Amino acid sequence: MTFEEKEEEEQVGEEHGGPAHHPSAPPDELFDISTTVDPSYIISLIRKLLPTNVRNDHSSYNTDGCDVPSDSPKTDFMEEGVTSPSKDGVPSSSGHNSEAMDVVNGFDKSSYDKGGDEDSRHKLEQPNISAEEEVWEEYGCILWDLAASRTHAELMVQNLVLEVLLANLMVSRSVRVTEIILGIIGNLACHEVLMKHIVSTHGLIEIIVDQLFLDDTQCLIEACRLLTLCLQGSECIIWAEALQSEHILQRVLWIMENTLNLQLIEKSVGMLLAILEGQQEVALVLHPPLMKLGLPILLIDLLAFEMNKLMGERMPERYSVLDVILHAIEALSVLEGHSQEISSNKQLLQLLCDLVKLPDKIEVANSCVTAGVVVANILSDVDDLASDISQDLPFLQGLLEIIPSASDDLAARNALWNIVARLLVKVREDEISLSSLHQYVSILVSTSDMIEDDLLDHQLDDYIREDNHSSPCTLNASARMTAIRRIISILNKWTASNDGVEENNAMGDHLADVVNVGRLLQCCRKYIETRP
Repeated sequence: MTFEEKEEEEQVGEEHGGPAHHPSAPPDELFDISTTVDPSYIISLIRKLLPTNVRNDHSSYNTDGCDVPSDSPKTDFMEEGVTSPSKDGVPSSSGHNSEAMDVVNGFDKSSYDKGGDEDSRHKLEQPNISAEEEVWEEYGCILWDLAASRTHAELMVQNLVLEVLLANLMVSRSVRVTEIILGIIGNLACHEVLMKHIVSTHGLIEIIVDQLFLDDTQCLIEACRLLTLCLQGSECIIWAEALQSEHILQRVLWIMENTLNLQLIEKSVGMLLAILEGQQEVALVLHPPLMKLGLPILLIDLLAFEMNKLMGERMPERYSVLDVILHAIEALSVLEGHSQEISSNKQLLQLLCDLVKLPDKIEVANSCVTAGVVVANILSDVDDLASDISQDLPFLQGLLEIIPSASDDLAARNALWNIVARLLVKVREDEISLSSLHQYVSILVSTSDMIEDDLLDHQLDDYIREDNHSSPCTLNASARMTAIRRIISILNKWTASNDGVEENNAMGDHLADVVNVGRLLQCCRKYIETRP
């Protein structure tokens, strides 16, 4: 479209009382439908996206007389998982130049581009954007936003937006256009009802997967987001089969390992997390090749890098990356047939313990909880490790400190109390030195507020769940009961010590006083006595 045509269309829109930047729909396409956006306007936008060679051939993309939903709500809301140009911080103006992907090492495209068309895999944005592309991007960004609404998304699919976007992917050499297309389809994929339409669009799956071989950061972010949604949907097995080639999975792992863009790290690891947590059919297709390509070692290396950053300088923008990496490692730690690769890695155990022991960890509390859950999974595989870890008093203190952060997650609380119980069972209060006993007591009392709050806040919840025969809660209560009994035993031994008070006074603030010990003892005994 030329600027003269656009100006004329805007003038017509003003005459009809519509916004100047919205093209007015022809009178014969006005629909009587209750929605926040005129359906005919959405259809006109789809038409504007038709590639030049088919724009005048409406018979190829029959957007006339299509069915329109008759029960559209008056107000539409953004749904979880959707994105938009503005939401993602991507300007909708045509002057956006896509950022080239930052990499640690150089990329040899021949390592990954096997047998495919090089032009379709590596599109380069032309420096001088045409007026037609500028208009296309403007309309595409509007549809990107509108696709967040299920009502609008369904209308778009009914009017062949998927076919139009596929046609554009096949001819476009602009990475900005490709990013917008992937963003629109990603928002469409947020609506489960449209998944079948996406997979049934001939050739669309293959060309979407093909976009993983682009070297543009924003395109890769949208491609990973889209594939993550598809791997979590009802048609996940189709997408798993499309990704199963070793060179495709190798490319995904390469992106994770080499990009410096935090959002791309998060999205690419999130895509792997969707695979690890996916349905059994997905596991059978994708887990073996991923393990063969070294996924566990790669995730541990990514964790080591993030931990190094965390120890050096706290950067809030990296917290979400740390969190998704830990969740992926957690998923691996319970993966049947592959958990040994996690539980046998000493570097990983050290990284997890260091995170739990981190001082001032409130900003990364969720990550610390996940780290604790992974440690619990490792201990369930390698029980002998409990004896060694029980000597790590800062780790025990860190565990007790993060219990409140897992207050809303029954499984995580269960895991943390299981570790505490395993560690305290290894403590021989009748055999260890008085100095060591004082150190354990000091830690227990310094975290007494966390212990007491957990016992009081969740006691009623435990009763209710146990009455309903909830097995996870029974395990949780059993682990907590074991830990509390061990705490009582250790505190009793300290109290009975002839030199307890004298030693306490000599050590000053580093040891708990008699009053605090007594308060914690009373709370623990009350908890035990009130159990059914």
